[in-house]
Amino acid sequence: MTAFKSEFLRTLQERGFIHQITHPEELDAAASKGIVPAYIGFDATASSLHVGSLIQIMMLRRLQQAGHKPIVIMGGGTTKVGDPSGKDESRQLLDDAAIQGNIASIRTVFEKFLSFGNKPTDAILVDNDEWLSKLGYIEFLREYGVHFTINRMLSFDSVKLRLEREQPLTFIEFNYMLMQAVDFLELSRRYNCQLQMGGSDQWGNILNGVELIRRVDQKPAFGLTTPLLATSSGAKMGKTAKGAVWLNADMLSPYDYWQFWRNTEDGDVGRFLRLFTDLPLDEIAKLEALEGAGINEAKKTLADAATTLLHGADAARTARDAAEKAFEQGALSADLPTVEIHKGEIAAGMPLATMTMRAGLATSGGEARRLAQGGGLRLNDKQEMDGARIITLADEGPGGVFKLAAGKKKIVLVKAV
Repeated sequence: MTAFKSEFLRTLQERGFIHQITHPEELDAAASKGIVPAYIGFDATASSLHVGSLIQIMMLRRLQQAGHKPIVIMGGGTTKVGDPSGKDESRQLLDDAAIQGNIASIRTVFEKFLSFGNKPTDAILVDNDEWLSKLGYIEFLREYGVHFTINRMLSFDSVKLRLEREQPLTFIEFNYMLMQAVDFLELSRRYNCQLQMGGSDQWGNILNGVELIRRVDQKPAFGLTTPLLATSSGAKMGKTAKGAVWLNADMLSPYDYWQFWRNTEDGDVGRFLRLFTDLPLDEIAKLEALEGAGINEAKKTLADAATTLLHGADAARTARDAAEKAFEQGALSADLPTVEIHKGEIAAGMPLATMTMRAGLATSGGEARRLAQGGGLRLNDKQEMDGARIITLADEGPGGVFKLAAGKKKIVLVKAV
């Protein structure tokens, strides 16, 4: 393991952020001597990022905490093309209005984690459409296309995997890596940006930018990637039965966000505390060492800290109180997630498995029935073993709702409306 001298790289290493890095000694020296502006690019394909992007946001936070300058690039230009990295299919292309609306919504999340302003280490947010939309295609190819070979581009995983799966790769997507390299070059020229960071699936794209700057402008340029995150059981980070774990509160409630972290697998608690909270490493070591019931307290600490960073201390406290009332005291809370189903559907009779699936506690009727058969499904705090049982309005519980619980950690209120 490299013994880094700069606070920035040392912190990243200690907390498990580093997967690959170019020119490590040179970057370490630069980060030790002065301010290193660094950027990460984010798509604007939806109105919110999801928790899969959080490791990148936290890396920008670590950068700023260590006295360097974060540059957030919103892909207003590249979103018009679509990044093929890690994708099996081409994405639907958005119009300008939709992209700009998404950028405005996403910015609110970055403001929770980073300090924006005019000071040397304040973060800035830039839209790459500023320069990409002004590049004439012929001029673009003449100026930058000569620095990229098809042979090398075909060797990158983002292209190779798509071709191996015999999935179409459009020519516009094939140009994405050139555009990302030009982003780095533009940021180097405009803001003296020296470092691009990203997930390990971006390694090929990042290398292109590093090489382009060093070749065209003969300036220092570096790349750094994080490991792609999976849970201890091998599941993709941030995927649940209900879908993506969004970062914007209007797409996922603070309660559901808190519950996501509370449901962390035992083997991931220490790793996630290091990556996704600001808790000191010695405190994390103590929490990580807890066993038995103690690990549940560590998970609550993780949920509290992660939710506080994104939604604030009050929202984290409210979410924890609601969860404890629901699970430990059996009480209802207005802060519990609620799903509405038309009263007529329930009055006519609805299989419990169907209600469970509609509540987002299972992805299919079969999964819901297996959950019941295994003793993991409760309706109004009573265990239900038969997923085929027909539920009617007569089964409504206290407070005029159906309280559905899957296992010990997931609970949803179903309201007939």
